[in-house]
Amino acid sequence: MDAAALTFLALGLPFAAAVVAPALTRLLGGNAAWLLALAPLAIFMHLAGFIPEVAAGEIVTGGYIWIPSFNVSFSWLIDGLSLTFALLISGIGTLIVLYSGGYLKGHPDQGRFFSFILMFMGSMQGLVVSDSFLMLFVFWELTSITSFLLIGFDHTREAARRAALQALVVTGGGGLALLAGLLILWNVSGVTQFSLLLSFGDELKQSPFYLAALLLVLGGAFTKSAQFPFHFWLPNAMEAPTPVSAYLHSATMVKAGVYLLMRLNPVLGGTTEWQVLLPLFGVTTLVAGAALAVRQTDLKMMLAYTTMSSLGLLVMLTGLGLPYAIEAAVLYLVAHALFKGALFMVAGIIDHETGTRDLTKLGGLRRAMPLTFAIALAAALSMGGLPPFFGFLAKEEIYAALSGFDRRSMVFAALTILGNGLMFAVGFAIALKPFMGPKVDTPRHAHEAPVLLWIGPAILAAKGLSIALMSGLVHRFVTSPMASAVAGEPRTVTISLAPHIGVPLLLSVVTLAVGVVLFLNLTRLRAAMAVILADIGWGPDRGFDQFIRGLVRFAVAATRRLQGGRLDNYMTVTFLLVAAVMLALPLRYGEFPRAPFFPGDVPLHEFAIMAIAVLGLFAVVLAADRLTAIVSLGIQGFAVAMLFLLYGAPDLAFTQFMIETLSVVVLALVMTRLRLSPSDHRPLRQKLPDFTIALACGIGFGLFLLRVTGVPFDATLTDFFNLYSKSIAHGANVVNVIIVDFRGTDTLGEIAVVLVAGLSILSLVRLRAGSLRRGETREIAAADANTKEPV
Repeated sequence: MDAAALTFLALGLPFAAAVVAPALTRLLGGNAAWLLALAPLAIFMHLAGFIPEVAAGEIVTGGYIWIPSFNVSFSWLIDGLSLTFALLISGIGTLIVLYSGGYLKGHPDQGRFFSFILMFMGSMQGLVVSDSFLMLFVFWELTSITSFLLIGFDHTREAARRAALQALVVTGGGGLALLAGLLILWNVSGVTQFSLLLSFGDELKQSPFYLAALLLVLGGAFTKSAQFPFHFWLPNAMEAPTPVSAYLHSATMVKAGVYLLMRLNPVLGGTTEWQVLLPLFGVTTLVAGAALAVRQTDLKMMLAYTTMSSLGLLVMLTGLGLPYAIEAAVLYLVAHALFKGALFMVAGIIDHETGTRDLTKLGGLRRAMPLTFAIALAAALSMGGLPPFFGFLAKEEIYAALSGFDRRSMVFAALTILGNGLMFAVGFAIALKPFMGPKVDTPRHAHEAPVLLWIGPAILAAKGLSIALMSGLVHRFVTSPMASAVAGEPRTVTISLAPHIGVPLLLSVVTLAVGVVLFLNLTRLRAAMAVILADIGWGPDRGFDQFIRGLVRFAVAATRRLQGGRLDNYMTVTFLLVAAVMLALPLRYGEFPRAPFFPGDVPLHEFAIMAIAVLGLFAVVLAADRLTAIVSLGIQGFAVAMLFLLYGAPDLAFTQFMIETLSVVVLALVMTRLRLSPSDHRPLRQKLPDFTIALACGIGFGLFLLRVTGVPFDATLTDFFNLYSKSIAHGANVVNVIIVDFRGTDTLGEIAVVLVAGLSILSLVRLRAGSLRRGETREIAAADANTKEPV
């Protein structure tokens, strides 16, 4: 089997595993995790085979044609950026599946959870390797849908349902913005694949639609990656089980927006708008997330807000446009995936084994849980940027990028020191406070977690150490190819455990000092943040609820206004807007052909037919009762049928004759059954608007037909149908072949319309009959009551 077929199968493997997960879990229980984890492990091994090729500077593409007429394909792009993301998703995904087997052991819906997490994994995997715009958007929305299922997994709790809906609304809305942005990129460049888009950077930046495309893409990326002010859904997503939180925050959904920005950096980056918007929103998110993390006491909420802060740092670095900034972003992304995944799983272990994850109710666990303590400490050291962990390399490269002496670099350096110092304090609070100090009684007797729970975080924490010790190989095969893909040009990452001497080292030392001071004063800092947030009061989370309430009220009011239950109002709006305005207004400009309005230009028999049609119109308008009007209405249809017959379309004329005859008969029968008022008794003030709208519709259609007849005739479709009606559809009657074969779906739709109309008529007749029966029953009852003798 070739590499393309294997890659296609690898993309579908998580979805296949999701199908069998419930049955496998019913059979094996929590041990099903060992078998289900083979699916992401197989993907990881397959993708790892591309590492030498990608490290050599090659780009692997492949796929299959999806919609040829629109140049849309199901295609993938594997370069340094997508390969690194895909390896993180599949590698950490393997550990998350194992962790879920232990964390949710005995849960009645564990099989359903496995199914959801595997679908989510497949969606994210497809997103990062997508080459086609449409393929990326499909997987982008699938991540929103599957994350909705995961966040709302415990659907019996209102908080979980609200968090799931909030995440879906925010990220789904951003997905629509992204779709619009991708359509603009398609329109400007003419290509639908990222591998081809990379050569259109100059055209896109010079296009008048550049700013619109950029803002729409940023809307999708910022909502997905929880940039301020769209950050509020991310901490609320902690209502999901801890395996979801660990996976979502370390390697998957929240980094999708960062991935998109990195992917489009070569074509949209480098402009003033890019280098202003991304650093501004990124540094705001960095500081706000770190400050909000300090306020929390729930371990998962603390980690959630630091994830928000880290995402802001990544966005800021991606947009800065400074030397070493891209390299720093790449290093920090890898480091964050490792230490954040480990810390989230540690938080889950503490909650699972003690019954609480409140930092103020934990302490002295180092003896009962020594392995968990060691894992937490190793992950915190990497998060704090201390050697010899990979987080240290990332932090050194960040400060190498911000070591300039210009005002812009100094401002961003100061804010980054503040944000990193706050995250240092939070990281060590999570790693030390639950384990150090005197023993605190917990709801459950604390003990070390089973192997399925600790194997995942242990591997991630160890990996954060090992790749730092082997940084040369990691840079050669992973970070340098990734940085080159993000920059759009060759980049070489060289940072090692030997720190940058000079300003970067000074900034790093200052960060450590700030972090230690904040850690020692964490309780006071938490109280101060509580006061500040209380004084502020309103926030985006509350604003979301207000927005949803306002949207619901508007929808109710609009529905009551537009769907009031009166058919005449619906018909008035339809004819006024669709027929009159949409037809008449666009035809105000341009030349109209000279119409044969004079008797000398029209043969006498044709003129007579048109005169009959006009007389029939007056007969309809002046009819004394509805039945006469219906019969007179058939005059128009028969006149048109005669014109079809005269112009050489006997089959069309016969169809028109049949339709008019059946319409008159059916309408007459329905009107007699409904027993409506025999004539229209409305006053002139009610008839006049209808007359005006009807006249406008007639003028609109007339102008439209005149414009159509004035356009030079295009015989392309005529030639096509004449050529293929016999050879493909095996029919000599071209009109019939068009209706039945070439426009078969349209004809089916017309049949469905007739069916709905028939059902509506039947409902009206039965409603009328039932009303009459109820009326007769009431009359009989009243008569009986009047004839009864008094007792």
